Amino acid sequence: MALILSVLEQGLIYGVMALGVYITYKILDFPDLTVDGSFPMGAAIAAVMISSGAHPLLTLFASFGAGALAGTATGLIHVKCRVRDLLSGIIMMTALYTVNLRITGKANVPLYHKVTIFENQMAGRLFGGALAPYGTLLLIATIAFGVKYLLDWYLGTHSGYLLRAVGDNNVFVTSMGVDKGMVKIVGLAISNGLVSLGGCLFAQQQRFFDSSMGTGTVVIGLASVIIGTSLLKKATLLRVTTSVMAGSVLYKACVALALRYMKVVNLQSKDLKLVTSVLFLFILLAAQERKKVKANA
Repeated sequence: MALILSVLEQGLIYGVMALGVYITYKILDFPDLTVDGSFPMGAAIAAVMISSGAHPLLTLFASFGAGALAGTATGLIHVKCRVRDLLSGIIMMTALYTVNLRITGKANVPLYHKVTIFENQMAGRLFGGALAPYGTLLLIATIAFGVKYLLDWYLGTHSGYLLRAVGDNNVFVTSMGVDKGMVKIVGLAISNGLVSLGGCLFAQQQRFFDSSMGTGTVVIGLASVIIGTSLLKKATLLRVTTSVMAGSVLYKACVALALRYMKVVNLQSKDLKLVTSVLFLFILLAAQERKKVKANA
């Protein structure tokens, strides 16, 4: 049961991050590596604010805002400085590593015995008694699905339609007299805001910040998006955003099972990144195979 709860909690937290990756990868077709820096930035802001005694709810808005600023900077580098999309993300990812250390002042900040969004008096009253073991999961699910529904609402607005149109046919958007560069900047801001929000939740759930916690974030996000949009594509009752979050939970479940049985093949915890890479490669190959089958059908 503890393993299942851990998978669901982390899966939903990474699901918030995966929604951000979905915007850049699927909607904008923008290979944004900024997420490897904006995810730990959200964690860094949460750690500093909570350590300073700020209300944990404020960390959610602050982290989203900081991530949005990082995404805006990536967009400005790409649009205004005419730097290629991949290089723009790499530049910001590298810069954010130093920014995160500047925010916290050190590479690791523990949050044990601090008041977080999951450990406070109100949460204790709401999820006491029999619900106590599931309190963190219920809070994470509430926040994650709240973010999902807000994103669904935004994608149904005029601005959201323009965002999707830029990814599908930016020439058409330009012919309408809309600045496609500004639309990209808005999309990158929302994307990295969601990624940073995921990092904020992750730090509070794990009760620490570490400067290296963003390594591989883009891989997890891409794997979640691919699993959700490929393996769950036939589930017509599910929205794409719901599929992405479900894909994140499935990915974390696969990683948890791999960790559980690593000793069988004489692997250690330090081999986790290798296992994650192999798992991601398998997911990519499986998705490509499904496309080939559909093309031949």
